[in-house]
Amino acid sequence: MDRREFLSELGSRLNGLPKNDIEERLNFYDEMISDMTDDGLTEEDAVTKIGSVDDIATQIIGDTPIVKLVGEKIKPKRHLTALEIILIVLGAPIWIAVLCSLSAVVISVYCVLWSVIISLWAVFASLIVGSVGAMLYGIVVIVGGAAGAGTIFIGAGVLCAGVSIFMFFGCRAVTKGIIYLTALFALQIKKCFIKKEVER
Repeated sequence: MDRREFLSELGSRLNGLPKNDIEERLNFYDEMISDMTDDGLTEEDAVTKIGSVDDIATQIIGDTPIVKLVGEKIKPKRHLTALEIILIVLGAPIWIAVLCSLSAVVISVYCVLWSVIISLWAVFASLIVGSVGAMLYGIVVIVGGAAGAGTIFIGAGVLCAGVSIFMFFGCRAVTKGIIYLTALFALQIKKCFIKKEVER
């Protein structure tokens, strides 16, 4: 793939972003390719070194604020007629209610997921506090003369500490997973505002 093909494909993948942003990104990569060719690389080698168009487009879309994408998408391409304005106003009770309902469902699901994660971390913290408390109480009981009961408490504390270690890795993995899914979901929403290239 040469410079022209690379820039053309990247531009088509970014179709839907504000025109100024697209031009700025294309100029940036055009200059990058020029710098590499000045250093002795061919255009094809320079394009290969930059990376795949898919990865670059995904990165650019991910870095673009959703507000900018929505603003570009809803920007009218022409003036609305009086009939269209009337229909939008009359339909507002329906589409606003549907939009609010969908938003509430998405936010509720997201809050429930984070509630589960917070609960898992709370269990982890409880295990840590319980293990420290049980071991300290076991030492106090042993010093008080009840070695058997104290040993049981210390054993329970050690068991809680062991379980908390496994719990920590589980909680961390689940938290990272939710953060990754959140970023992926946000990227998919942003991609909805990018026009798909018409297949040739």
